[in-house]
Amino acid sequence: MNFFEHQALARRNSARLLLLFGLAVVAIVAVIDVLVLAGTGSVQAVVWSTLLTLAVIGLASLYRIASLRGGGEVVAVQMGGSEVPADTRDPALRRLRNVVEEIAIASGVPMPRLYVLEQEAGINAFAAGYSPADAAIAVTRGCLQRLNRDELQGVIAHEFSHILNGDMRLNVRLMGVLFGILMLSIIGKRVLLHMGTGSRIGGRRGLGPIAVVLVVGVAGIVIGSIGVFFGRLIKAAVSRQREVLADASAVQFTRQTQGLAGALKKIGGLAEGSRLGDRAGAEEVSHMLFGEGLGFSRWFATHPPLVERIQRLEPSFRAEQLQRLRGNWFASPPDGLAEDRMLGLSTRDAPTVDALLPDAGQGLQVEPRQVAAQVATPADDDYRQALKLAGSLSSGLRALAADRDSVQPLLLALLLDATPAVAASQRQAVEAQLGVEMAARMQHLGEGPLRDLHAALRLPLAAVAFPVLRQLPRPQLQVFMDCIDALTHADGRISLFEYCLSRLLQVQVQAALDPSRHLHFGRRKTTGVRQEFSTLLAVVARAGNPGDETAARRAYLAGLQRILPQDHLPYAPPAAGVLALDAVWTPLDALDPLAKQVLVESVTATISHDQRINVAEAELLRTICATLHCPLPALLQAA
Repeated sequence: MNFFEHQALARRNSARLLLLFGLAVVAIVAVIDVLVLAGTGSVQAVVWSTLLTLAVIGLASLYRIASLRGGGEVVAVQMGGSEVPADTRDPALRRLRNVVEEIAIASGVPMPRLYVLEQEAGINAFAAGYSPADAAIAVTRGCLQRLNRDELQGVIAHEFSHILNGDMRLNVRLMGVLFGILMLSIIGKRVLLHMGTGSRIGGRRGLGPIAVVLVVGVAGIVIGSIGVFFGRLIKAAVSRQREVLADASAVQFTRQTQGLAGALKKIGGLAEGSRLGDRAGAEEVSHMLFGEGLGFSRWFATHPPLVERIQRLEPSFRAEQLQRLRGNWFASPPDGLAEDRMLGLSTRDAPTVDALLPDAGQGLQVEPRQVAAQVATPADDDYRQALKLAGSLSSGLRALAADRDSVQPLLLALLLDATPAVAASQRQAVEAQLGVEMAARMQHLGEGPLRDLHAALRLPLAAVAFPVLRQLPRPQLQVFMDCIDALTHADGRISLFEYCLSRLLQVQVQAALDPSRHLHFGRRKTTGVRQEFSTLLAVVARAGNPGDETAARRAYLAGLQRILPQDHLPYAPPAAGVLALDAVWTPLDALDPLAKQVLVESVTATISHDQRINVAEAELLRTICATLHCPLPALLQAA
């Protein structure tokens, strides 16, 4: 199952979720109506109780959905997560950032924001957000303390699969929707808690009011238990199979089973397991966690049995082996960093990148179906390439990308033109909007650390910087984007790289300003966006064949044949050039997942019509995929 099929499955699961939610609401309303009818004998009272119950459930769900509009970081913070600084010197946190950065580059998505649940000793983790651009990954302190680097890598790869396959978006939706059917139980518990803390309800009037409140609280818990039952059942139904797929994806990601299997064994062998101490929080996010957070019975379990998960990775494993591990670790629990030192993982050197990256004028032969298969499905080679790319970014550039004060001049400097007159115009634009100091820092970086940066490292460097950029205040982000626009238009034209970087920045800033805008799954078919296809392919064809209209027309027709074989749309490149793409993104992003797969194949066929893809064309292809929320690895695989 590839990325696009995963997305289609996530959409079907979304519809299934709404159906199960509807059945849960009907069950709760029916029970309440029966009790009201038995107590009052009034049909009118039943009607009012139905309306009141529906209002409580509906408003509670809407409230929770609205509270989650901030995306992944909101969920992580509400669970008590502390953000990991980009420039941390803590060895455990630095190791976490390195592992996440490598996987982010391999999968072609921006670095997610990282959080640690400091008070949680169990081994667990989750990913939250609406899209890869606003994703957050949270790990427990137990993960950092108990897992070695390979095991941590397996857990993080598991969470990345949720980010890439659309599970994460469904998980956040599930949190919001289920809050409504849990609301009656929450109300009942809070009423009883209020009484238990010394409330003076009733006073001199006797015990009558206290009895009424007590009945309301107990009734809320009893009736709310129906919501709890359905909520757990829904999460188990939606989550369990996706966890199996996430384990399989993690193995594909990391090229070995020992890491993920080792993490699962430590969950089974340690007293803390994967349980979370915050039971209320664990109840709400149980379907998002790497391991069982509460230890439900098999019927309500959101994950397959632990031994079964391990056996999928190591078929010879037996349950008795967990007992031996518990005995070994009872007095002396494992130390992840110490294991790294023993295994030589802490001193692993990244290989050089020179032999991997083609020069800007060289190219790579690719095949459209193969490129579509790479979307959000990084394999062994992608991970090795990510290690090389990450290792090729100097520590100085990494530090600049991790610093809030330097992230803006760094990204601006990537757009600094090599022509002195254009660069001077760009500096004036930055001075006018961000000040003289910002313009000077931009020029210093552009003429210094970034001067000799390989073309294929520019977008990976920007991707590392994106999470820090998203932390800037909203007004500052808007001014920054205005400045980016001014830089790209300083010479009256816009190059492919300028457009790619500015477009990726817009995607990131939009995700920071309004993460929930990507909540809905695309449903549009290819037949409704013919003109948008034509515009996109025409721009791509001309960009790949500058000055050769005949070759551009052939490339355009090669792409059109793959996506609209029955249509005869003429090759008509827009006068606005690459800027004409701004009008196509929204309708194309609304395509259903399988239509997007054909679109990616079509664009690849257009770009590779001359049998070669150079760095600039690869950047354009990755930008198109990122804008359409189909992340492509940093480097394409040769056919």
